[in-house]
Amino acid sequence: MRLMIHDYGGHPFVTALSRELAKRDHKVTHAWFAADTGPKGQLKRLPTDPHRLEFEAVGSSIQYSKSNFLKRRQGDISYGKEMAQLIRNRRPDVILSGCTPTEAQEQIWKAGKQVNARLIYWCQDFYSLAASKLLGQRLPGIGHAVGSYYRTLERRQMQSAHHIVHITHDFCDSTDAWGLDRNHVSVIENWGTLDAIPMRPRNTQWAEKHKLGAGARFLYSGTLAMKHNPALLVELANALQRPSELLVVAAGSGAKSLSNARALPEQMRLMPLQSIDDFPDMLGSADVFLAMIEREASSFSVPSKTLSYLCAGRPIVLAAPADNLASRIVRRAKAGIVVEPEDIRGFREAALYYAQTPEAAMDAGAAGRAYAERHFRIDRITDRFEDLFHHVYDAPLRASRHNLSGRGVLQPRAVAHQRS
Repeated sequence: MRLMIHDYGGHPFVTALSRELAKRDHKVTHAWFAADTGPKGQLKRLPTDPHRLEFEAVGSSIQYSKSNFLKRRQGDISYGKEMAQLIRNRRPDVILSGCTPTEAQEQIWKAGKQVNARLIYWCQDFYSLAASKLLGQRLPGIGHAVGSYYRTLERRQMQSAHHIVHITHDFCDSTDAWGLDRNHVSVIENWGTLDAIPMRPRNTQWAEKHKLGAGARFLYSGTLAMKHNPALLVELANALQRPSELLVVAAGSGAKSLSNARALPEQMRLMPLQSIDDFPDMLGSADVFLAMIEREASSFSVPSKTLSYLCAGRPIVLAAPADNLASRIVRRAKAGIVVEPEDIRGFREAALYYAQTPEAAMDAGAAGRAYAERHFRIDRITDRFEDLFHHVYDAPLRASRHNLSGRGVLQPRAVAHQRS
């Protein structure tokens, strides 16, 4: 089968899926946005990769802006057109597309229909709901209008897809409200790249290179966007008493605005996103991992960095609503402490607790790693996606949309996670 795996952000866990699919004799084109600044996987062929796997960086010449809405929209449309051309050139049988701005996804959908590909909408978050809530706060009136326009597009894209994959059962509430049949929806939770994030000793070469010192180390790794509250990090850094204690923020988008907006505490160090090769050593050098998501963003987004944290075997302190999937996973795994997103004091005290209580930190880290080893096996996860691809490909083209010929919810060979 010819597969187009489109992951706008180029995330590590999706490259793992593409590699495993190619091992199973599928011809896989893995495409991503070359100008995106978020964390990246190993986006090039390795000597051990099957010849049926190719990586395509799309939109490398696009001048993209996340801060200017009009330039961002222009970039999304340009990127979508380049992706559409790649689809017309490769003519895949199935397209799995996720993490994609709505207007770029519109171009992808049109091209997919032109080549009679089966379209699977991989819903990592709801772009239109984010636009409504976050832009509405910044630009009352026009922001809500933009969100309404994106909701129309996003709903239409899901309606015309042959199947939808949600990363959490929570998202089903939104598609239910849009009138989409649950026979048309599967839930496959995201995962961490277990094989690529082995347990590392604390004093790694990366730690020595960056002179992290012997004191407690707190790490936030990932993007800092409108759905994250940097005050949680600043207040924790302000509470550090010993000169050797350090809070490291390794961030892409948003880090510059954090440094420009305020005088940072002496014990907070900002770094750019680290390479995929350095990523395991960076995680291993930490004593406590930090993650967060704002309450208004929790209904349409899940902080997936917690999945990498679980693989690395260190305790997690998460500021998120109790019903967010990441919160449920951390609690279920007994891998850390979850506080409400507004609880700055609780976040600070939880992080300091693990720094001051090594046995509790060790137990939480070991529990997180054990959870990852049980749930993040890429062969079992790929079984579920492969079943889905065959399911939509074998169904009649006209009947496969919306109801999948009345065959009901896809029954996978192996379940990566049970519903919490």
